[in-house]
Amino acid sequence: MASNRGRHRITRRTKIATGALGLAIAVGGLAVVATAGEPGEARADAVDKAFFVDITTVRPTVRPPQQGGNASRGTFTVNCGRNENGHFNPDNFIAQPGIRNGAEHLHDYVGNLSTNADSNDKSLLKAGTTCKNGDKSAYYWPVLRIDKEDEAQEANPPAQKQQRAQQQAQDKQAGKAPAVDCPDVASRLPDVPAQAQAEIQRNLDLLDTQIAEADKRLVTSRGEGGPNFIQNAILGPLKDKRVATIDRMAIAIGRTAAKPQGLDKLAACKLKDAAAENPPGELPEENDNNELPGNDGMIQRPEQAEISFRGSPAEKVTAMPQFLRVLYGDAKVGQNGPKNARDSWTCTGFEDRVLINKYPICPQGSKVKRIHDFPSCWDGKNTDSANHRTHIVYPDQNGKCGNGFKAVPQLRISLTYNIPLDVQKAGQYKVDSFPEEEHNPFSDHDDFANVMSQAIMNRLVDCLNKNKTCAE
Repeated sequence: MASNRGRHRITRRTKIATGALGLAIAVGGLAVVATAGEPGEARADAVDKAFFVDITTVRPTVRPPQQGGNASRGTFTVNCGRNENGHFNPDNFIAQPGIRNGAEHLHDYVGNLSTNADSNDKSLLKAGTTCKNGDKSAYYWPVLRIDKEDEAQEANPPAQKQQRAQQQAQDKQAGKAPAVDCPDVASRLPDVPAQAQAEIQRNLDLLDTQIAEADKRLVTSRGEGGPNFIQNAILGPLKDKRVATIDRMAIAIGRTAAKPQGLDKLAACKLKDAAAENPPGELPEENDNNELPGNDGMIQRPEQAEISFRGSPAEKVTAMPQFLRVLYGDAKVGQNGPKNARDSWTCTGFEDRVLINKYPICPQGSKVKRIHDFPSCWDGKNTDSANHRTHIVYPDQNGKCGNGFKAVPQLRISLTYNIPLDVQKAGQYKVDSFPEEEHNPFSDHDDFANVMSQAIMNRLVDCLNKNKTCAE
């Protein structure tokens, strides 16, 4: 199943029809038309080749501030995965709360498992997480895609049509494949003592492996046994394995802290309800695969998604408040101007020298990379503001926060992609965007809502201020 996630496409014909005609409903002679743009226009499509640049021709642009004597030099990395579970939607509960498809482009999510347009502090706190240390924070960014449709259609239209039909058949079949649904364990653990972190991590990884093995068994054993086969041969043994693994975790915590009780209730799994996961009406009818007209092409899962926090080059950091909202970049740079936009793009091996606002073409052996450094000077009072920016801003060029602002841990999200070199040179990869931005790489952006427990935040701050290198 996982291999087919993110590979759905929406054809250019559908896209043009959507942009030109919109949705027309005639009731009693009254026609209501909703369009995505002016009649006859298609939504944003292929990216402008002028947006691409050979990274080796760019002069160094990265100038890190000098570290002061009171700098907090530590780093704290959180393992939240690469969105292996395929959590996508075109929502943004920070900038457009309560509005389905408010972003008009698809977001990749890691961390909090419930994030959508209706998310709020309470719902985020109740949800599970993909982060191995139980961090329930929401981290999300626009997906990156490869779009070779024009080239393929012009070179060999029949082959392209056949390939699309085969892919659609595979996607349909994959959508029918059953999968197990297990309660999240990481988010239900109490604060894990430092002495138990390594053992807890090993067992959380083992739980993931057990689920993956059960999913594989569900696919390979189709048609076997009677009506109770899945329960007796797959779900029952899976529960037994999870009971033993969860019990080892409780014992590990109990060696140096109070042993958690009742975790065995998280052992039983069931089959996922595909209809409940994708209820009708959540997305545009023509786009039940979460892909929006204009933002097309094959979604590229990051080869690596690194979430880390860094200290301040000028001072010690203080804890972020829970539920703090923070934005990186500007999704509407064409409309708003460059004030809040950031240079986000580089190649592996060039991170310490070059960040640009164009799509990089990387040398052989180097990979496309996005680096998102969030603002880190907090006003000390508010978790959000009317424009979602004035409550937390960037330090000055020397790394110092302005009067009335406190240095908090700076979030860095680094996303590495294995984009084929021929695709880079042909200008065939692009970031999802609002239609009017036309995939401008300068519109790259990122969002974060802090839902860490106080214990995790305390460990983070302690790590940075004591100049340690930590990973959870």
